[in-house]
This record gives sequence, structure tokens and C-alpha cells, in this order.
Amino acid sequence: MNPIKKINIAAYVTIVVMSLLLFNCGEPMIKTKAPVSYIKNELKKLVPVDIRSDLSILSESEKQVVFKLVEAGKIIDQLFLLQVDSDNPEIRKELLTMKDSHQKDYLEMFDIMFGSWNRLEDNKPFLNSAEKPATAGFYPKDMTKEEFQSHLNMHPEDKLVFENSFSVIKRNGDQLIALMYHEAYKDLVQELSGKLREAADLSQNKNLRKFLIQRADDLLTDDYFESDMNWMDLDGKIEVVVGPYEVYEDELFNYKAAYEMFLCIVDLESSEQFSAASRYLHAMETNLPIPDQYKNFNRGSSSPIKIVQEIYTAGDTKAGVQTAAFNLPNDERVREAKGSKKVMLKNITEAKFQKVLLPIAEKILAEKPLKHVSFDCYFNHILMHEISHGLGPGVLKMADGTETTVARELKELYSVIEECKADVLGLYNLLFLMDKGVFEEKRYEAYASYLGGMFRSIRFGIGEAHGGGVAIQFNYLLEKGAYFVNEKGQLDLRPEKIEPVIRELAETVLIIEAEGEYEAAKSLIEKYSVMTPLMENYIKELADLPIDIRPHYEVEKGREN
Repeated sequence: MNPIKKINIAAYVTIVVMSLLLFNCGEPMIKTKAPVSYIKNELKKLVPVDIRSDLSILSESEKQVVFKLVEAGKIIDQLFLLQVDSDNPEIRKELLTMKDSHQKDYLEMFDIMFGSWNRLEDNKPFLNSAEKPATAGFYPKDMTKEEFQSHLNMHPEDKLVFENSFSVIKRNGDQLIALMYHEAYKDLVQELSGKLREAADLSQNKNLRKFLIQRADDLLTDDYFESDMNWMDLDGKIEVVVGPYEVYEDELFNYKAAYEMFLCIVDLESSEQFSAASRYLHAMETNLPIPDQYKNFNRGSSSPIKIVQEIYTAGDTKAGVQTAAFNLPNDERVREAKGSKKVMLKNITEAKFQKVLLPIAEKILAEKPLKHVSFDCYFNHILMHEISHGLGPGVLKMADGTETTVARELKELYSVIEECKADVLGLYNLLFLMDKGVFEEKRYEAYASYLGGMFRSIRFGIGEAHGGGVAIQFNYLLEKGAYFVNEKGQLDLRPEKIEPVIRELAETVLIIEAEGEYEAAKSLIEKYSVMTPLMENYIKELADLPIDIRPHYEVEKGREN
């Protein structure tokens, strides 16, 4: 035998043995697991749906852009996994090597939830017993709000970077320090930036190429203003969102944005049909049920609406419950200059309606509203929900003349209040545009579909922003008599009461935002965002139904269908 080869084998054996010894000496990341019966039951709550990728309308270069962006999405997944919990990569490695006949079930659950906590049950742990920290992976796990604020009181010069949406807070000895994302996640961010450049090189669409190049640059500085402005101008068949946006994962302050990706093909015909709604933005702002001094006429009037077929997602938006629509960007500077873009994921919305909403409605709604639940009204309400995110207060001017934002003032309560606002104004504005002839549906259909969709969101858990916002609406309308329970125990509605109660709740939430009233937001949430015995009974009745869909993206396989 070749002596060099003999030495190499010996060295290799030594390395393997030492590695095994080191691994065995280390503390396992997973100390306890929920029963496999629980895991299997939770997986059943997410009905599998094949998301087909009809790439036939794309050119060859556009198809190559899509596949390159899917590669970028894999990096987004890794980034978000770290943002949920810095221990996640090691926990996942341990799951991959776990000698358990049900290893695949635990791994699938972990991958769906992006961590050890069940997002369908208010983040109940299914691996280990620790509660999900409000800090997520953005702050030290043991850091409190008081410690954060104390640091800023002592170091006011750190306020901007500590509260920045794209910074991670870490410990350096007994001090807190801030690292921007491109520093904290340097290797992954550089790899992601490179993938976007490769996709740009493949694109023949001028605006898409411009966006991807600028976004690749902005990922390396964490100033996304220019690429967000460019994103507003995308005009081709490919619609892509890539970067840190939503702040739901940061349950401490709602400051920190999480990485996500949407990759879609634009339905040009449907988008044109719905563009009429965006022409009424000024009229909708004027019609808001609040005094004129609280209305926001400074936001850009450009508010494109795109109806798309989702073909792939990654990161924050893929975790747990699937997104049906989004309204971006969140940067108030961009909204002031150009407005915001509403993107409706039509294939995802229809899958949710057929697989989840209708079975729920059939179990809990009275006969008359059940007959009037329609996909068109459900879809249009989601559209108006997204449009309504861009209406109302945004930038606030305080009594001392300083400027701030609604999100900054409401802190961790902002997401629940904002989702409640968008839902309530979604119905309020849908009715307004019905009067203008934009939508042809009847009012009763809108009321019935609005009620029919509520428990789809509540079942996500009221600790989640969307579920918590819907709980406020359901309990408020029930208290005011707009909803009631009939003699059969089914939910029914009083159509004459819906509109005035919706207007009243819209005014309440908008005033809270306009005045940045943290305590008023807290009071509203404490009173109405609660799980009542009635809601618990309905949720038990729905226990055997799926809560949401579990998409399988065929584009990941590189196939065209």
C-alpha cells in the first residue's frame, strides 16, 4: 500500500474518532420532544397543495432568472432560520442525524415552523420546553425591554442604530452593541447578493435587472430605499420580493425586519381588471371616519395592484401560515414618494378558500350567510385589506415637533393594531367602492364572506398578529350586536348593524394610530383580543379541519408544469 495513502487514512480515522468524541461530549441541543402523535396531528392541520409552475408564458431567459431566484430563496431560508433563533441551525443538524423512526415528522414540523415552536398554537414548544423568546434571534435571549431602554438612556447616541429595522443587538462583555444585518450575517448576505447579480445578468427586462442589481448592492449596506423605489417600477411578467421586510418575528418591540421572498408570475389580465381600485386612493383617504388633521394625503398616489400566481416563497412568509397577499414596501419614505404596491396571490387565496374557509363556514355559519359566502367577496376583501395598509396615519409629528411613526409609538402592539385596522378598513372601503360601482357584489355577500373568514384567522392563535386583530373585530361586533348566535348555535349577522359598527371600530383604531396612543392600544387589545368561551367552543368544533395549506413548489424541482 502506498505509505502516503496509509498516512492519510490514519489521519482520517483519527479525525473521525476525535470528531465523534467531541460530538458525544457536547450537550445535545434537543433534550425533549413532543409525542409523535402530537406532531402528526399538527401536520394534518396543514393540507398539502401542489403549487404548479406554469412557466410557458416566460421566455427562456426569464425561466433561467426564476431558477436563479429559487437558489437565492434557499439562502433567505437560512437567514430567517437564524433570525428566529440563533440555535436553529444546530438544532436542525441534530434532527438530521436523529436516530428515530419518526425523524422525518419532526424535521418536517421544524422546517414548516422554522424552529422548535408551533406557530399554529401560539408558539407552543414541540422540541424542548423553553418558551419562544420575544427577542427571537434579534436580541440576546436574556435581554429585557428595561435593559434595552436603560442602555439608550445612558447612550442616546445609539438610539438610531439600536432601533434600526436592520440591526441585531448582541452582548460584548457587559455591554450591548448593535451590528447591521450585513455585518451580523456577512457570509450569507454576500452569497445572497451574488445570486441576485447572477439573476440580473440573465434578465432582459430593464426594470427587473435594475431592481436586482440595486437590491444586491443594498443588501451589503442595509439601506433599501433605492431598490424599494425600483421595485415599485417592476413591469414585466416576473414579480419578486427579496429582503428583510415584516417585523412580526420581533415580539419585543416590532422593530426588526425578517428576511423573506415571494417569487410570482404576473396575471396581467386580472391585474388590469383590479387596477380601478387604486384610482380611488385619494377618495378613500378622504372618506376615512376620522378628522381631517389625521388623514394622510402626503403618501404617493401611485398604488399599483398586481394579481399574481405564486410559484415559490422563502423565509418569513413561508413559516407556518401562508400569506395570501402583501402590501409593500414598509419604508414610509418610499410610501411618501411613490405609495405602495398591493400584490394578491390569487392561486394561494383560492386554495385557502376551497380547502380551509368553506369547510369552516359550513360548520359554524347559519344557513343564510353560508349561502352568500363567495370567493369573489373574500378575494376582494383581502385586496382592500392590503390597500388599507397604505391608508391612514403613517408619519406622526409629536407635540415637541419631532417626527416618528405609528410603528415606533405602538411598539410591540403595532402589528395587532395595524392588522385589525387593515381588516376593518378592508370591509369599510369595499363597501365604499361598491357604491362607486368598482365592485358588483352585494353588501350581504360582503358581510357573510367577512364573517365566514374570521375563524380561519382566529384558529392561527390570537397571539399571532393576524389572529389577534381578527379576535378584536369578532368580539367587538358580537358585543355591539352585529353578530349573534342563533338557536342552533350557529353564527348569524344583522346586516343593518354591520356598517355602523365597522365605522365605529375603524374610527377607534385609526385614532389610536394617529395619536400614537400606546396605552389606548393596550386597552383595546386587553379587552377584545381575548379567547372567549364561545370562540373556544367553535375552535373545538373545527378541530378536525385543516387550519391552512402546506404548499409544495414544483419549480424547486426545475420542472415546468
